[in-house]
Amino acid sequence: MTFSDDTARALTLRALTAQTDGRVPGLAAGVARAGALEWFGGIGTIDLATPGDTPDADTQYPVASNSKTFTAVVVMALRDEGRLDLDDTVEQHLSDSSHARVTVRQLLSHSSGMQREPVGDVFDTMVMPSREEMLAGWSGAERVGRPHHRWHYSNLAYAVLGEIIQRLDGCTWEESVRRRILDPLGMTRTGTAPSGRRAKGYYVPPFADVPVEEPVFDAAAMDPAGGLRSTATDMARWGGFVADPVDEILSPDTLEEMCQPQVMADAVGWTSAWGLGFQLVRHEGRTWVGHTGGWPGSITGVFTERSSATTGLILMNNSSPVPPATAAIELGTIAIEREPVVPEPWEPGTAVPEDLVPLLGHWYSEGTHFVLSVRQGTLEARIAGQPKEQPASVFEPDGTDRYRTVSGREAGELLRVQRDAKGEVSHFNWATYRFTREPLAFGAWL
Repeated sequence: MTFSDDTARALTLRALTAQTDGRVPGLAAGVARAGALEWFGGIGTIDLATPGDTPDADTQYPVASNSKTFTAVVVMALRDEGRLDLDDTVEQHLSDSSHARVTVRQLLSHSSGMQREPVGDVFDTMVMPSREEMLAGWSGAERVGRPHHRWHYSNLAYAVLGEIIQRLDGCTWEESVRRRILDPLGMTRTGTAPSGRRAKGYYVPPFADVPVEEPVFDAAAMDPAGGLRSTATDMARWGGFVADPVDEILSPDTLEEMCQPQVMADAVGWTSAWGLGFQLVRHEGRTWVGHTGGWPGSITGVFTERSSATTGLILMNNSSPVPPATAAIELGTIAIEREPVVPEPWEPGTAVPEDLVPLLGHWYSEGTHFVLSVRQGTLEARIAGQPKEQPASVFEPDGTDRYRTVSGREAGELLRVQRDAKGEVSHFNWATYRFTREPLAFGAWL
């Protein structure tokens, strides 16, 4: 599938707006579906010494803090393998840590309260710490806030997660990411070292239009927080994984867990939260999952709307352009609205399990009307009139007359079927609440 000419023009116009408003020497923008670019736009030049050398989908940019999403996926894979727990403390894995009760979960969600950057004025010296310097600095770093009190972004936190990965996986952080993620996804142009065709980084002063070349330097021990470089093609593949993960890399259930809000980042508008490694942005009724990245001479944003597997991405070689999350998400929104994903056709089921038949139909609890139905042999529950885009509660058998809620409202809770003296279903309890065929006041059955 390729987007229509009208959609391509709308996307090009949005990319041009980002390039002109952000005064970006060389901008690469794209929209992908299911991991494949459906539209790409390159504007400007990747090197002012060669005007007209327009970015293409294989042009490499530092994607900086987008690296954190890769670090987070590896951490969650190690969790699934039983090699760590999200509530493990740092000192359980780094015995020389002097900070007590800082957990892996807090590091992933930027809720630890640890200071933002490694010890030392790294953006004064433009020298990032070595592994040894970062670890020594961790113990001397400040905990500037209380855990879970508020969101506080921390690159230092992700450097420590990278160290935990190295110790558990027995290899460098990059080797772990490459083996576990990059190679299986075919992301051949992603890594910490500049390679191939790449965009030169610039800073455009506020009161002049002559860009200044930015320095190129190594992120060193901060690689897990921001050291990756990548391309539009590779980051589109990453967006496809975020939308529809493969078990070889990470369980879909675990990726879903990573997309659950842990802390609100935007405490005023409530439009941005943080999950386990991913930023969650609400825009025009949709949730976008991804990250931004900032490095001298490069600002990037890659965000995916998971239900449509649509990824918007923008790569800009200017240190101070337009906000990347907004630009990437607006590109993706244009695509969703102009090129909606065709839904799967309804398919009839083959049988209704006999034990579910007495549960189907209308039920009431707390004065609220619920409808229980069967889809493809599985029990589901919805509030009557619930918008169709809101997911149903889905149940799986959990013993005789017992069903476990596996997703949706009351996930994890039990539904227990109750029977009368004749053995017929009289009511059921879901999350302990009583459900009856007729609407009743509390205790009316007593």
